[in-house]
Amino acid sequence: MRKSGAPTRSVTHVAPHTWRHIVAPHTHGRDRAVASRLNPYIAFDGDARQAMEFYQSVFGGELALNTFGSAGGGGAPADFADKIMHALLETPDGFTIMGSDTPPGMNRTAGTNISVSVSGDDAEALRGYWAKLSEGGTVGVPLEKQVWGDEFGMCTDAFGINWMVNVSGQ
Repeated sequence: MRKSGAPTRSVTHVAPHTWRHIVAPHTHGRDRAVASRLNPYIAFDGDARQAMEFYQSVFGGELALNTFGSAGGGGAPADFADKIMHALLETPDGFTIMGSDTPPGMNRTAGTNISVSVSGDDAEALRGYWAKLSEGGTVGVPLEKQVWGDEFGMCTDAFGINWMVNVSGQ
């Protein structure tokens, strides 16, 4: 809850062409934009919408939800169109939680369904993080331009930690 009373609540459905603004730098109450940020990214088993709305009820804030259908399917089956491809909760206290439903064909194991996400618009720094994190690890999705216009990649580092790197489209 916010100190002023009830938590701030809103849910936004965002068109795919504006997704870059979801992971673009935010000021979080400061005078300057944040070039990069690090936060948890949670993979859900078809209940991402309910889980993210629950976290919003706990922490307050603004919740943006994007479905696979709004992205033209994103390679997922037609019956997955209403499932969440990307969710973002930003709270008044500066917390950020991201998540999505796990599409068919991708592995999801309870307990290991959390990744660390590094995102922003400092392409040089983010590509440097990617190079270091993926070295000696396993690349699941190469860092390259995606359908939403950003560069995105997923890897597991040499210590078994899952990472997602997103460079906002310019």
